[in-house]
Amino acid sequence: MLLLIESGSTKTEWRFIAKPDEAYDSFFSAGINPYYQSAIEIITSQAEVSTWIIGKKIEQIYYYGTGITGEDKVQIIREFLSTIIQGANIQIENDLMAAAKASCGDEKGIACILGTGSNSGFFDGQKITEQIPPLGFWLGDEGSGGHLGKKLVLSYLHHEMPEELRTSFIARFGELNRLDVLEKAYRGEFPNRWFASFSKFLFQHRREPFCYQLIEQSFQQFCSLYILKYTHAHEYPIHFTGSVAFYYSDILKRVLNGHKLKLGHISEAPMAGLTLYHKNKLWPKTK
Repeated sequence: MLLLIESGSTKTEWRFIAKPDEAYDSFFSAGINPYYQSAIEIITSQAEVSTWIIGKKIEQIYYYGTGITGEDKVQIIREFLSTIIQGANIQIENDLMAAAKASCGDEKGIACILGTGSNSGFFDGQKITEQIPPLGFWLGDEGSGGHLGKKLVLSYLHHEMPEELRTSFIARFGELNRLDVLEKAYRGEFPNRWFASFSKFLFQHRREPFCYQLIEQSFQQFCSLYILKYTHAHEYPIHFTGSVAFYYSDILKRVLNGHKLKLGHISEAPMAGLTLYHKNKLWPKTK
């Protein structure tokens, strides 16, 4: 049995694949990010997972997740998985490879993630061969939910938000105190996740000129700082996965069209594409 795991900071999807023609057994758990969490913290936060894997003979695990920035982070995930599942072969890659395999398959293209965080890379059909490195939540993540939420909260704190919109914001979240925001930002467990929660307000008010411009500016920054710097930016399709890309796809499309970039697939999450990718590798006749 094959187990696919796709994890972001917000949630983790687990999918069991036994045969090509059988329905998939899937479930969700809390997000995993080894950049912020130790193996023990992940094991604690994923305590309920063991109830889903009882009785399943898992031979192969493919884990794709955010926060995989080096071998030390790989080992954190390996320690976690080895604790709850024994005897399986484990392969661990970052979330960008999940986006690339899910969107590009075996073809060339630029894979992008716009979810809680953001990332991108040129995929040659087998591996990422060019990447404009992301700078993380504090220095980057342009185009992501975390970036959008941070810009919205800053506009509130700086009194730049239009009065009518500010009234709606307060009705939704209450009066935000500067010190409370700083506490969440610098001492919170997942500051990117907390700021990303405000992006839902932006989505509900995206037709307001102020909100629309804020979203568009964030996407423009993502394009200019990352996509346009790729050698083959105008030659191959630009694929996106992630909730922000999916729900703001109309604005994203306009931004890409403005730069004469070729838009590829936009998916809310990579799991469907990953499932097809791995099925085609295991059972080529099912293509």
